[in-house]
Amino acid sequence: MESNAEPNAGSGAPEHAHAGVRSRRAALRTIAGLGAALPLSCAGCGTSAARTPQSQSSPDDSQDESSDEVESIATPTTAATMTTPAGGAVEVERAANASDAVALTFHGSGPPAMAEELLSEIERAGVQVTVMVVGHWLYANPSMAKRVLEGGHELGNHTEHHINISRLPSNGAYTEIEACAARLRKLTGSQGRWFRPSQAQHATPTVRLAAAKAGYLEVLSYDLDSRDFTNPGSDEVVHNVLSAIKAGDVVSMHMGHAGTIQAMPAILDGLRLRGLRAVTADALFSTAAVPSQGATPGREPGNVPSQEPSQEPSQEPTQEVVQH
Repeated sequence: MESNAEPNAGSGAPEHAHAGVRSRRAALRTIAGLGAALPLSCAGCGTSAARTPQSQSSPDDSQDESSDEVESIATPTTAATMTTPAGGAVEVERAANASDAVALTFHGSGPPAMAEELLSEIERAGVQVTVMVVGHWLYANPSMAKRVLEGGHELGNHTEHHINISRLPSNGAYTEIEACAARLRKLTGSQGRWFRPSQAQHATPTVRLAAAKAGYLEVLSYDLDSRDFTNPGSDEVVHNVLSAIKAGDVVSMHMGHAGTIQAMPAILDGLRLRGLRAVTADALFSTAAVPSQGATPGREPGNVPSQEPSQEPSQEPTQEVVQH
């Protein structure tokens, strides 16, 4: 009977035959190993797991001792971690069915002492707000996360470095969102409900997909801009808010500006005189029971750039000046 066993050294087969068999086996093992190591493609999003290219890194990443940890969290490794809803996160900018509530939302950055002064002024009126934090600001001032929450306020994600997220490729946008989400999870145990794009009022389709991949089902835009970042003076900030405010509005404001702090008492008093309550964005959209709404009809989301001056990430992780 003819044997099916492969020839061995004692069978008298030529040595080059044994070498060929060994080479084929090694090749098969290599191919199998590569197959196991290749990232799984993402069903429905047309991409595969990949790290952000070095060119997308902030110039001060090397100063962040936790950057390796954040990068490892931000980099998906399986198809399960990359599953995103069709169309990405839904953008909301106002709660149309709200009867008497508005949401004051603040860009979270700037000197911690000014943030503390602003929060204290707000809390004296018994009001809660939403703070959309820049991740690198939390790196420099980690205690601010606890301070915001202890005041009854809400934290949201405003990207890691506050660069123009609309100009980033999909993996760069995802890394910016997920890096900030990782900081929030580390400091508070939750990444929060909301994401807001940096240097843009509205999220592009690419950014909405990246937000959903990072676990955010809703993008929080706004429909009333206080323009406080231009430092027009407290009276102008008060006018910009109270002259246009109505129930259901989401107002964009900023920490780190003296005029904003000085304007808060008049704004909060003005809201009360108009029969309006200032609440967190979560409370506004939860109690209003409003179906998710997109950006203003007729306006392509993401094509309305921020009116604020573009800001690049600071070389130092402290006291960075960033807007929107």
